[in-house]
Amino acid sequence: MTSFNKLQQLKRRFFALRNGAVADSMRKSGANYRIIFGLNLPQLAEVASEFGPDAQLALQLRDNLTTRESLLIAPMLYPTDSLTPEVALEWIRLSPTPEVIDILCLKLLRHLSDPAPVITELAASDSPLDRYAALRLSANILPREMDIVESVARSEAERRDPLTLLAATMIIDDIEFRREPMG
Repeated sequence: MTSFNKLQQLKRRFFALRNGAVADSMRKSGANYRIIFGLNLPQLAEVASEFGPDAQLALQLRDNLTTRESLLIAPMLYPTDSLTPEVALEWIRLSPTPEVIDILCLKLLRHLSDPAPVITELAASDSPLDRYAALRLSANILPREMDIVESVARSEAERRDPLTLLAATMIIDDIEFRREPMG
């Protein structure tokens, strides 16, 4: 089956599962996509499992910035064995919203064998969205890289940026809880 046919089949699945009430609510809440089907994460994961890993399809979907569900399912379809730090940075820098970054980190980037260099580069960025991605990716490597994660989170908390402050504070709280003696 050609990539175009797979894309058309996938879009048909989105259409069949669409939830107009959720989509309307998202639009009213400020979701800035031309097309929103209103699918939730379990539905997207189910559709992704029907198509399996497919780098070409994943890239087509990632590059479709007008459709929310395309951006969210793309990392579920990208083969983890093709994931490199350079690929991770490219995906992050093409992610337009925190929601897309959340799913990207949860479904794809957590499979990076060594995420520390990616986190370090993102944490040093001027872009709040890059720094948000650094925090979300950092949460995936706790507790094994606690010192790196703590440094990134504390530095970001000091910025007091509205986009990153909550995530940084939650990570710091998690680290402090992990360090408390059990008793």
